[in-house]
Amino acid sequence: MNRIELQQRTKKFHIDIIKLCSDFPKNAAGFETAKQLIRAAGSVGANYRATKRAKSNADFIYKIQVVLEEADESLYWLEVINEADIKTGKEVNRLIDEANQLTAIFAATDKTAKSNRSKSDI
Repeated sequence: MNRIELQQRTKKFHIDIIKLCSDFPKNAAGFETAKQLIRAAGSVGANYRATKRAKSNADFIYKIQVVLEEADESLYWLEVINEADIKTGKEVNRLIDEANQLTAIFAATDKTAKSNRSKSDI
């Protein structure tokens, strides 16, 4: 998967999360959980997009770590939504899988970037 495809994938993840949250219960739990999830998912896409403007390898690593944290936070909120029965079903399970995959992709990216930085320091 190249950078453009991953950028599109992270944007789709955010859009799919917005759609998922659109029919959450209209109570405190529904509003707060939707707000947290939408922010985290949006941050995945926005911060991944920002990595292309990194000023250095260290800046790239920092930005990727932010993306990784937000992908993992999105996964957390999706698990909470599922386990608290705020929303369940195929779409929630698909988005949990997608959040898991994105987390794994960005963890590997972070590891590779750190490894490449160490090699260039030699």
